[in-house]
Amino acid sequence: MSSSVIVIAEVGVNHNGSIEQAQRLIEIASMAGADYVKFQSFQADLLASPQADLATYQKESSVNFDSQLAMLKEYELSNEDHLVLKEFCLEKDIGYLSSAFDQVSLDFLRSQGLKSFKVPSGEITNYPYLKFLGSFNAEIFISTGMSTMDEISDAVEVLTAAGTNKKDITVLHCNTQYPTELEDANLRAIQTIEKELCIKVGFSDHTLGSMASIIAVSLGASVIEKHITLDSSQAGPDHKASMEPSEFIKYVQGIREAEIALGDGVKRVTNSECDNRLLVRKSLVAAVDILEGDTFTSENIAVKRPGTGISPMNINSVLGLKANRNFRKNEPIQV
Repeated sequence: MSSSVIVIAEVGVNHNGSIEQAQRLIEIASMAGADYVKFQSFQADLLASPQADLATYQKESSVNFDSQLAMLKEYELSNEDHLVLKEFCLEKDIGYLSSAFDQVSLDFLRSQGLKSFKVPSGEITNYPYLKFLGSFNAEIFISTGMSTMDEISDAVEVLTAAGTNKKDITVLHCNTQYPTELEDANLRAIQTIEKELCIKVGFSDHTLGSMASIIAVSLGASVIEKHITLDSSQAGPDHKASMEPSEFIKYVQGIREAEIALGDGVKRVTNSECDNRLLVRKSLVAAVDILEGDTFTSENIAVKRPGTGISPMNINSVLGLKANRNFRKNEPIQV
């Protein structure tokens, strides 16, 4: 957790109901250097009614379910499963997170001592849920897919009114289409959210590849979330928009390199360019042979590399003076 940008490896339901597969994904996230690995906590019967249809991307993901409820029941993890995964995260030295989709699940996560909570995009208008979570006075990451600025602002207000300190809330810009096309990523919204709400911002990235996340870091995102999978060709709603292990390892490395490259924003001469400063800048030199007693003029003074002598910034203090000795052509001027 020492890095300034928090990287969340989103497993979601990509475990396909297998604890062993979930544990393997935890190992990969830890090995890659992510700060958290995140799952989903829900009770299917509390999350969706039998009438709730599948989203288009879910219908196209090689799963044969006739409703959201049927799909959710397939991927639902028990409380006992979550306890096993939380303990395994501890063993692998990576933080455990889970997006809770109902108040019962929120309460369970709180009972397990969690200090950080993730609000999924679909709950941003669920005020009873937000009010309950806000009373925890915990760190909150809130996704904002499908949301307007007014809805985001109102959700933050509900959380803070319930007791959460605004400084403990990070608003994650995202798009809920899996995968998200770059034309729909709208990354400048990260800066809009930060400016209008005066709040910490991040990016839940559902695009393919790493470019959008690296751009998001450059725009001020302090939290980045990315889906991971063991195999993107697996059947399941999110695999196609998820990164496989080797790609995710490179992805986290890219985020860390972006952090380093951004620096602290203070313009200064770096240690690595001190030598170049002297070699590439210029000094005043004799344009021709100059005799002792000659007057320095713009005709007998030239400006050439290296920059080890009198800087051309100070030429006006030299012009008009008398040479105190002879200077050969190209010899640095001294006064």
